[in-house]
Amino acid sequence: MSAPTGDAELNEFGYTNKLKRSLGSFHTFAAGVSYISVLTGTFQLSYFGLSFGGPAYWWSWPMVFLGQLMVALSFAELASHYPIAGSVYNWSKKLGGKHVGWLAGWMMLLASIVSIAATALAYQHTLPEIWGVFQFVGDGSGETDAAANGVVLATALIVFTTLINAFGVKLMARINSAGVFIELIAAVLLILFLAVAATRGPEVVLETNNTGSAYSGGYLGAFLVAALASSYVMYGFDTASSLGEESIDPRRNAPRAILRSLVASFVLGGLIILLALMAARDLNAPELTTTGLQFVLTDALGPMIGRMFLVVVFIAITVCVLAVHTAAIRIAFAMARDNALPGGSKLARVSPRFQTPVVPAIIIGVLAVALLVVNIGQPQIFSAVTSLAIILIYVSYLLVTIPMLIARLRGKWSSKKQEGRFCLGRFGLPVNVLAVLWGLGMTINLAWPRQEVYNATPPFHWYLQWSAALFVGIAAVGGFAYYWFVQRHRVGVLADHAAPQTTPDVEPATS
Repeated sequence: MSAPTGDAELNEFGYTNKLKRSLGSFHTFAAGVSYISVLTGTFQLSYFGLSFGGPAYWWSWPMVFLGQLMVALSFAELASHYPIAGSVYNWSKKLGGKHVGWLAGWMMLLASIVSIAATALAYQHTLPEIWGVFQFVGDGSGETDAAANGVVLATALIVFTTLINAFGVKLMARINSAGVFIELIAAVLLILFLAVAATRGPEVVLETNNTGSAYSGGYLGAFLVAALASSYVMYGFDTASSLGEESIDPRRNAPRAILRSLVASFVLGGLIILLALMAARDLNAPELTTTGLQFVLTDALGPMIGRMFLVVVFIAITVCVLAVHTAAIRIAFAMARDNALPGGSKLARVSPRFQTPVVPAIIIGVLAVALLVVNIGQPQIFSAVTSLAIILIYVSYLLVTIPMLIARLRGKWSSKKQEGRFCLGRFGLPVNVLAVLWGLGMTINLAWPRQEVYNATPPFHWYLQWSAALFVGIAAVGGFAYYWFVQRHRVGVLADHAAPQTTPDVEPATS
C-alpha cells in the first residue's frame, strides 16, 4: 500500500498539486532544523545574551523552548491535518477565514524576507573570524565597517540561495540535508570538545556579571532583554509542513519533523551554550559581549580547532538562509495561487523544467538584498533587523494559534484521534491556551521600545527606539489596507491550480 500523498487535503482547500513530491522524512526534518539552525542562532546572537544577562541568560533557552513547544505541538496537529504549502497562511485561512489568513500570510512573508536578510548577516560574525581577508570593507575598526561588510557578505549568500531555489527543490533539499547532517555531527563533536576544555562547573549559569544593576527591576529586567537572544533562534519549525506538497507521506512526516527539529535544536543548542560558558577562560573578557561564542572557540579550543568549527558554522548559516528562502517562496506561492498577491498568475507559475516557482525565488532574493542595502551604513543593523523579523513571525504564529483556540472553544476542532494523524486529544486545549499566552508575552517583550535593542548607539532618535512597534504597525495596517481595498476583490483560486470537481475553500478567480 502506497503512502498517502496528502492530495486529499489539498482538494479540501480547492487545489491540485503542481509541485513534485520527492522529499523523504529526513528532508522535511532537515528543513525544520536548518531554519532553526542552532549553530547559526547561538553563534550569531550569543554576544547579545551575554552582554545583557551574563552567563545566567542561559536559563532563557529552556524557557523559550517550553513556550515554543506549545506552539509546535499545536502546529503538529495542523500539519497532520493540512500538510500544505505556505502552512501558516493556509492554516490561518482555514481556521479564521480568508481575511485573517491573508494577514497571517502577509506578515509571515514579510518576516521571511526580513529573516533572510537578518540571518545572512551572520556571515559577518563568522567569516572574518575564520580569515581576516573576508573583512572587505576597512579593517573592521571603523564605526560602520562591520555593518557595510556584513551587507557585502550577506548579499553574496542571498544570490547563492536564490539560484539554488530557482533550480528546483531536489537540489535545494540535497544541499540542505548535507548541510544539516554536517551541522548535527559537528554540534555533537563541538559539545565533546567544549566538555574536555571546561574549566568550571555548570554553576556558571548562575553568574549574572552584575548586569541587573542597570535596571530598576534588578536582574529580571536584564534577563528579559537577554532572553531575546534565545527567542531569535527557536522558530521556523513550521517549514517542515510548508514543504508538505513536495513531501512523501506528509501527514506522518511533517508533525514528526516539526517536533524533532525543535527538540534536537533545544538539546544541542543548550549544551553548546552551557559548555562554552564552562570552557571560557575569562567570563569578563570584553570579546564575549562583542563576538560571543566565536571568541570562546578560538580562545578555549585554540585557533586551529576553533576555526574548523567556525567553518561548520559557516555551512550552518548557508543552509539556514537557504531554508528560510525556501519557506518564503512557498508562502508567496501559496498566496499567489489564491490570487492574493499582485501578479498572482506569474508568482504561482511552476517551472515545467525545474518544477519550482522560479519568479518568487528571484523577487524575494532581490527584496532581501534591497533591505540590506538600505541599512548599509547602520552599525545597529544586526540586532534591529533580527528583532523586526522575529516579531513579525511571533505575530503570524498568533494569527494561527488564536483562531485555533477559538475553534476549539466553539467545538469546531475535533480532539478525537484519527488513524495516521497526530492529535493532542484532551491536552489540545491547555496546550493551545499556553501557546497563545506565550505568543502574546513574547511579542510584547520583543517589541518593547528598549533603547539598548533598537537604538543602542548614537544618533538617538525616538523613531529608532520605537521602530519595532512602528514597523509592525505599518506592516499590518498598511498591508491589510491594500488587501481590503484592492486585492481582496481579486482573490480566488487560479484556474490552473484549482482542483477539478471540488468545492474550493475560496471562490475561483475571475478574469
